[in-house]
Amino acid sequence: MSRVGREIIKIPAGVTVEFDGNMVTVSGSGKELKQEIKKPISVAVENGTVVVTRGNDLALSRSLHGLYNRLIQNMIVGVTKGWNRYLILNGVGYKASLRGADLVLNIGMAHPVDVKCEDGIHFKVLTPAELNELNLGKEAITLVICISGIDREKVGAFASKIRDLRPVEPYHLYGIRYSDEKVRRKESKSGAKSGAK
Repeated sequence: MSRVGREIIKIPAGVTVEFDGNMVTVSGSGKELKQEIKKPISVAVENGTVVVTRGNDLALSRSLHGLYNRLIQNMIVGVTKGWNRYLILNGVGYKASLRGADLVLNIGMAHPVDVKCEDGIHFKVLTPAELNELNLGKEAITLVICISGIDREKVGAFASKIRDLRPVEPYHLYGIRYSDEKVRRKESKSGAKSGAK
């Protein structure tokens, strides 16, 4: 991780990075993220770059060195481009819609599932044209939702929470999965029996 920690982070135009006491603040485009930095890690902002250093070579310090370097890079990407996570919904009668800012899912349960939107998180149900741009492969994928925000950790946690509502099963791929998730399909038991004959 120390090699990652030594990487110098360039600050793009329109982004401000400040380090005060033990807090890094990254702001840009009217957005702001903060991250607490634990000792013995220190952050220096100079000449349009961010340099993360550590006070000793203990194993914990080395791992924190790389961690905080990546977190600051993620914060800069968050306030400039933002983070997206795509979820594929596949199943008979599966539907997704927006009610205000909240997400309503029909995923084979007795009642619709309401997913409340939190501050900094946005939901979107992709249109067919947007699905074509994603290029998700040869499968006939028709329902994809996008979770977006500036905080990568929050976006990932929210996507995981939605995915856990209906984990994908390996026979027909019914359920909710990430767009980049590889699921190993299993042959059904009846198919295996007929193949054995």
